[in-house]
Amino acid sequence: MTIRLPGVGGALRTYEPRTEPLAVTPGTPFTSRTVFSAAHVVADPFADVSPDSPAAVDWDATLAFRRHLWSHGLGVAEAMDTAQRGMGLDWAGAAELIRRSAAEAKSVGGLIACGVGTDQIASGSLAEVRAAYEEQLAVVEESGAQAILMASRALAAAAKGPEDYLEVYGHLLRQATEPVVLHWLGPMFDPALEGYWGSSDLDAATDTFLDVIAAHPDKVDGIKVSLLDARREIDIRRRLPKGVRCYTGDDFNYPELIAGDEQGFSHALLGIFDPLGPLAAQAVRTLDTGDVQGFRDLLDPTVGLSRHLFQAPTRFYKTGVVFLAWLAGHQSHFTMVGGLQSARSLPHFATAYELADGLGLFPDPKLAEERMKTLLSVYGVNQ
Repeated sequence: MTIRLPGVGGALRTYEPRTEPLAVTPGTPFTSRTVFSAAHVVADPFADVSPDSPAAVDWDATLAFRRHLWSHGLGVAEAMDTAQRGMGLDWAGAAELIRRSAAEAKSVGGLIACGVGTDQIASGSLAEVRAAYEEQLAVVEESGAQAILMASRALAAAAKGPEDYLEVYGHLLRQATEPVVLHWLGPMFDPALEGYWGSSDLDAATDTFLDVIAAHPDKVDGIKVSLLDARREIDIRRRLPKGVRCYTGDDFNYPELIAGDEQGFSHALLGIFDPLGPLAAQAVRTLDTGDVQGFRDLLDPTVGLSRHLFQAPTRFYKTGVVFLAWLAGHQSHFTMVGGLQSARSLPHFATAYELADGLGLFPDPKLAEERMKTLLSVYGVNQ
């Protein structure tokens, strides 16, 4: 069986799909790394909403996907960028997602951490930004989940310099009941975050980021760095206070960062581990045995797919993540909150399908092929 896939310019190529998926099975908890998958939300395809309406979420399918991740030993990073925070999912929807997912995590013994931001306000003074963070922190802590303090568009707009970041984050860390994860999301994921930590000079921004941590090391479990810059992440990792973890958010260089070097390694909190969940879990269990090369042999081949999904404009990677979840049978449709299924081109989808199939990511390759052909037919590509 073959399928004709379009490339840029409209030329069709013939691809022969795999007949068997990669063999992976759930296993024991990880011992050498803490690993979170930032999980996507599943839209309700029958809701009569427009792209700018509040998100209509299919809660059953959304929670089922989280159970899938937990079954493979992965933690769930909830209500993060991958869940379309600020790109279809508003704070009211995120708060409901946090409550439901945290309750589900308790019922199955799953690891969960949830995003705390300021997206209930579009802009405001520093005092209003602090209050927005505090409201969300309270929701996450009341749910029993760990808090991830996300970068704030409102803070980026309100802050006059590094001292404002030090004041706001210091205030929040002093209030936090348990140690949190600090998240530095780069402007390639959200252009509104340009100049975060008070400077567009990344060296100066890094110093401010580390100053926040150094002032409150007992309140920082770890940091998540999403700058797509492996060298900078390693530098930051080596400068962290003892006991503060680095969770890589680098969807371009994650195998080498998780494997680490003679001076340390990164844990993981990654959007690409949404579609890679079972394979990523198998790779980490291989690393748990001390087999670094075996870990790299499993994970290195996935980088091509990840770089494709996260290519510029990087913020639209969520479209590819949900597309692959549909092909893999985790949901019955390819509808996204905010209408974001339209954010990537047909050639982009075709390449994503080919790369994912080549890795054996689809539990039922025939189903994935049939769904890909259905999508192609909508665009006028008949087989």
